[in-house]
Amino acid sequence: MLIKSLLAFIAGSIWNGCATDQNSNSLELNESIRLNQLGYLPEQNKVAIVLSEESVDSFFIYDIENEKVVFEGKGQKNETKTLSGKASWKLDFSAFSTKGEYEIGIPELGKSYPFIIHPQVYEKLGKASLKAFYFQRASIDLPEEYGGIWARKGGHPDDKVAIHPSAASKTRPEGTILSSPKGWYDAGDYNKYIVNSGITMGTLMSLYEVYPEYFSKQNLSIPESSNALPDILDEVLWNLDWMLTMQDPADGGVYHKLTTAKFEGMVEPHLATNQRYLVSKGTAAALDFAAVMAQAARIFKPFAPENAVVYLKAAEKAWNWAKQNPEVYYRQNDLNEAFEPDIVTGAYGDQNLSDEWIWAASELYISTHNLEYWKILESANQDYLLPSWSQVKWMGFYSLLRNENSLTQIPQEWLSMLKINLITAADSYHQAGQVQPYLSPMGANPKDFIWGSNAVASNQGILLLEAFKLSGKADYLHSAKANLDYILGRNATGFSYVTGFGSKTPMHPHHRLATSRFDLPPLPGFMVGGPNPSQQDKCDYPSDVPDESFTDLACSYASNEIAINWSAPFAFLVNAIQAIETSGK
Repeated sequence: MLIKSLLAFIAGSIWNGCATDQNSNSLELNESIRLNQLGYLPEQNKVAIVLSEESVDSFFIYDIENEKVVFEGKGQKNETKTLSGKASWKLDFSAFSTKGEYEIGIPELGKSYPFIIHPQVYEKLGKASLKAFYFQRASIDLPEEYGGIWARKGGHPDDKVAIHPSAASKTRPEGTILSSPKGWYDAGDYNKYIVNSGITMGTLMSLYEVYPEYFSKQNLSIPESSNALPDILDEVLWNLDWMLTMQDPADGGVYHKLTTAKFEGMVEPHLATNQRYLVSKGTAAALDFAAVMAQAARIFKPFAPENAVVYLKAAEKAWNWAKQNPEVYYRQNDLNEAFEPDIVTGAYGDQNLSDEWIWAASELYISTHNLEYWKILESANQDYLLPSWSQVKWMGFYSLLRNENSLTQIPQEWLSMLKINLITAADSYHQAGQVQPYLSPMGANPKDFIWGSNAVASNQGILLLEAFKLSGKADYLHSAKANLDYILGRNATGFSYVTGFGSKTPMHPHHRLATSRFDLPPLPGFMVGGPNPSQQDKCDYPSDVPDESFTDLACSYASNEIAINWSAPFAFLVNAIQAIETSGK
């Protein structure tokens, strides 16, 4: 007993520097210990990675509240070096599952950021990831009751939006003034884009569709929280109402975007008052709109049947316009040669629309069972492609698989091939993550590091969660959680890429709502884009290595911007993981 007491005293002294000489043996923070800075579920695989050329033979877990060592383990060297050529060591403490707040200690090397172990460890983060959309709302004041220190005046009522000459028609000639309020600011800017809203809305509605019970109890502290609609759907509705205004009632066509001619300065939204325009109808916008409205028709039907009818009619009208105008591509440079004023904001110019047809047909078929839409799907290429704003085929295929029990007219062999392709892709990501130095599927391929790479990690996570739901195989769930670990700090930069969650987080995102309020910390719950070796913004980066190519500077729209189509898959990933833990399945 005396020996045990002495060892416990020594361990506490090493950690806290509370022996006779307070500073002699204390462990300092060492950022080369990379871990999920928020924490872990009790039964989650718990792994940290240490970047070190020296051997990491042993480590221990220190209970911060009780001031004692509660777990000891050995380091294991990873066979594969990082993309920058660094040696790394794996610290596995999965066997430890007691609730509490802890730090990792490595003798003679240092200690980690603190983390917690708790069954609801991701609950607040999940809420914040969805509350982020509230902070992006246009056309409304955000009072202190809901916005806290980030309360602000409303911007962009969008009740005097002009028809741009590229969008002019007989019933709506150039300069016609229309009202198109609500919606979310797309990213770090103040514009609103149908194509990017498409995948964002589809992702959020799918999240609700998979876990309705979890979201029936979630309170996001938004103005609508007291009504009968789940808060996630209240937030979706804010953008859905805007999207409806982007359809021309005369022909069913959908405008590509609502925007100023050029980006506003880094000012608060109520001070950004330049003229806004509805720009050019397009086939991509019409099909993304049709997919969203068709999905919304079934999601909102239990709550507002009359609105569901409106959504479905809007979807069918947009589909019919697309059939009559199948190749109206958004090409901003061409438009600027033909019309004034020039539009130089985000283009979202997709030049291959085969995937949009599949997504729209999928959602319309699920909601109507009309075989016209199945005719589009039966000959579709079923190969797996990770979703992104410009690649939405598997948004439709995910929906078909989730709703297969009601789709009795689809041949089982066709659905079976979808399942095989999904599982094959999930297996590939899972296996790659087992040998990647940071032990996550994300980053196993250097090509993962593109503009919005953290959304790649999140969408990989969604694939793995879909595979888990389909098969029940725990490996897929573990790999989805590994990608969440990546986003929250177990990565090459040591950042938790989510504002306000973790010890080292982005403090200067490219986000006008944040940059214009320099006296405040950044709004919480936003996942920034992440490493991007293309560095299109020409900011100062610490490294050109793909997984290290990130800079926490407001100028860095290439690595440090926020965007709704990145926020949505992150919200899916973190909320789904917590929902599975809460429900036990």
